[in-house]
Amino acid sequence: MADLAAPVREPRLAQAIADAERAARRSGVSIRELTDVAAMDAAHALVDRIWRPDPANPPVTTELLRALGKAGNYLAGAYTGAELVGVTVGFFAAPSGTALHSHITGVAGPARWRHVGYALKLHQRAWALARGITTITWTFDPLVRRNAHFNLTKLGAVAAEYLPDFYGPMQDSINGGDATDRLLTRWELTAPGVEAACAGRPRTVDEAALRAAGAAEALAVDPAGGPRVAPAPERARPLTLAAVPPDVEALRAERPDLARRWRRALREVLGDALSEGARVAGFAREGWYVIDRSDEPGRPTR
Repeated sequence: MADLAAPVREPRLAQAIADAERAARRSGVSIRELTDVAAMDAAHALVDRIWRPDPANPPVTTELLRALGKAGNYLAGAYTGAELVGVTVGFFAAPSGTALHSHITGVAGPARWRHVGYALKLHQRAWALARGITTITWTFDPLVRRNAHFNLTKLGAVAAEYLPDFYGPMQDSINGGDATDRLLTRWELTAPGVEAACAGRPRTVDEAALRAAGAAEALAVDPAGGPRVAPAPERARPLTLAAVPPDVEALRAERPDLARRWRRALREVLGDALSEGARVAGFAREGWYVIDRSDEPGRPTR
């Protein structure tokens, strides 16, 4: 990790760099900052191949990347040999000097299954810690099961806010014109759970144990594959589970009306819960958000 190779005396930063280097080795990539126009142009082209966006509304352009890089922001790529297979872009955020917002992270083709995204995020964390940044935020589509598991379990981040139709409709190969609801995610880089996740000990959820403890289904999958929303009293219980479909991107392509029903249902259940003061306590690999209302204002704590 040449761009982080200055002498390191702070143990937490040294460990973050070691974690990032280990993740890169296991993924078979080298990760380095993007510093010239050719690399930024390749990053722009890679993002276009992954998202296939509306030409009038690209997520990034070479010119934007050049400006962000000149201003000292975070631009990095994952390489297999000379081939760019992943890219991540972030910019400094408020509060000034302590936060970074990760705008986009994407991995192409077969490299997606080699944990390259994990390696990129750990590089991003080490880069941020080296500059005194302690919080990274980003948004993701809460209906995409693999992303929820990646962000909340594998990285140990937390869901901070539900953002309805955050970007407005996006005509690309991933969003398919659906409303762009997002979860704003906070990654507290020095939190014990994050440090454990970056060392290879993810924040797992035991669904069976939660059910045994009385967790109710606030949102489930009905026999036809659609969303089944529980009555309001069930959704207001201290601990509930909210399901997401196995592959919402396939639904958008094959059954767009059903995908939109899932969007509305999750917004009603998860969005309303977060706006009322509940928190997301984790994500079960089987496809359930864990909603904890025990600390809501006015509710007795357990």
